[in-house]
Amino acid sequence: MSIFEYAPAPESRSIVDIRPSYGLFVDGEFADGTGTPFKTVNPATEEVLSEVATGSDADVDRAVRAARRAFTRVWGPMRPADRGKYLFRIARLLQERAREFAVLETLDNGKPIRESRDVDVPLAAAHFFYHAGWADKLEHAGLGPAPRPLGVAGQVIPWNFPLLMLAWKVAPALATGNTVVLKPAETTPLTALLFAEICQQADLPPGVVNIVTGAGETGRAVISHPDVDKVAFTGSTEVGRAIARAVAGTEKRLTLELGGKAANIVFDDAPIDEAVEGIVRGIFFNQGHVCCAGSRLLVQESVHDDVVASLQRRIGTLRVGDPMDKNTDLGAINSAEQLARIRDLTAYGETEGATCWQPEGDLPDRGFWFKPTVFTDVSPAHRIARDEVFGPVLSVMTFRTPDEAVAKANNSTYGLSAGVWSEKGSRILKITDQLRAGVVWANTFNELDPTSPFGGYKQSGYGREGGRQGLSAYLRSDF
Repeated sequence: MSIFEYAPAPESRSIVDIRPSYGLFVDGEFADGTGTPFKTVNPATEEVLSEVATGSDADVDRAVRAARRAFTRVWGPMRPADRGKYLFRIARLLQERAREFAVLETLDNGKPIRESRDVDVPLAAAHFFYHAGWADKLEHAGLGPAPRPLGVAGQVIPWNFPLLMLAWKVAPALATGNTVVLKPAETTPLTALLFAEICQQADLPPGVVNIVTGAGETGRAVISHPDVDKVAFTGSTEVGRAIARAVAGTEKRLTLELGGKAANIVFDDAPIDEAVEGIVRGIFFNQGHVCCAGSRLLVQESVHDDVVASLQRRIGTLRVGDPMDKNTDLGAINSAEQLARIRDLTAYGETEGATCWQPEGDLPDRGFWFKPTVFTDVSPAHRIARDEVFGPVLSVMTFRTPDEAVAKANNSTYGLSAGVWSEKGSRILKITDQLRAGVVWANTFNELDPTSPFGGYKQSGYGREGGRQGLSAYLRSDF
C-alpha cells in the first residue's frame, strides 16, 4: 500500500469535438470513401468513438493524382522559403491546439494523457519547426549538388505514436518539396484526421497532404501505386518484408523503420536508482508499445539481485488505469488483438521456464489492460528474449564481462536501439562502438529529438528519419 493516495485528476474530454463519422482527406477536402467504413474505439473503455471511411484502390488513386497535381503545379515549383513558412504555420497551429490533440490521442490510442501532453504533441510540433528551418537550406545540407524532391511520397504509419509518426513522415517530405499520401493505422486514425483540419487552417495548397484511412488493403494500395515515387513505412518487420518485396524491381525509394528488441545494459558501477528509472522509462513508456523499447535488460551478475529488487519496488508504485487521469503511468493496451499477442508471448515465457513477476493490484473491468511484467531466469533462447512483445514485458538476463554483454546484446535479429549504464565514460564509448544498433543511449533511454537521426540495422529496417540524414530519403541529386 502506498503511503500517498492520489485523488483522481481527470483531463476533460470536452475540448475535443469528435465527429460521428469521418471521410477521407483528398485534394484539400473531406470526401466519402468507397470502401466499407470501420469503427475506431477507445481501448480503455471499448467505447466506439467514431465511424471512419475506408479508402479503396480508386480512392487511393484519386489521392495520388491530387498529390501529383499539387507537386507539379504548386508545391514543387514553390520557393523553398515559402514552403518553410507553411511548415512553421503548421507547427504553431499544433502548439495552439496541443491540448485538443493530446486528449484525442489518448482517447483513440489508450496512452496516458501525461505522455500525449508532454511527449507526443510537443515532439510533433518540434519536428515541423525543425524541418521548416531546412526548407530553404537543402543545398547546404551536404546531400549533394542541387538536391531535388522525389515527387509523391506514400507513407504508412503505426498505431503506437499516431501523431508523432505522422510528423516524422510528413514534415521532412514537405520540407524537401514532396507531396504526401498518408495512410494512418486502422485503430488510431483520429489525430491524423484532425491534422487534416490543421492543413486546411494553415491554407496548405490542396493536394499537398492527402490522408486515406483504412486497413492493410488501403496501405497496400498506397505503397504499390505506380505513381508513388517514395515509400516510407513504420511498423512490424513482417509487413516491412512484404513492402520491400512489393517495391523491389521498381524505381520507388524506400525507407523502413521496423521492430526492435533493444538491450539495456547495466554495469556494476551504474547508479542503481538512476538506472532503475531508465529501465522503467525504457520498457513501460507508452505501455511498451515502442519499437525501441528496452525490452531486454542485461545486468552485470554482481548487482543483479539489487537491481531486480529495486526495480520491483519501483514498479509497485506505478499507477495503471484511466489514461485520461493525469496521475496514470500505464494506460490501456491499444487493441484486443495486441493484448492477445502479449498474453500469448507471456505464456510462452512461463512455459519455457522463466520466472514471471507482476505487481499486486486489480485492473479495470472494461478495456484492454496488462500489468507491468518482469521475467527473470531468462535465457537468450527464450521467445520472450527473441520476439518483439510490443507490450509492458521485460526480460532480465545477466552477464559477467563487457564482452559477454556485447555478445548478448548483439544476439538478436533486430538492431534498432540499445542503452548503456555506467559511470565510466570510456566504457560507455567502447561498448557503444561495438553495439549493432542504430541508436544507443548512455545513462538514459527513449530520449528522442528531431535533430537526431533515428533508424536501425538488420530486421529493424533501413534508412534514417530525423536530423539532416533523414532529409536524404526524400531527395535526389545530380551527381
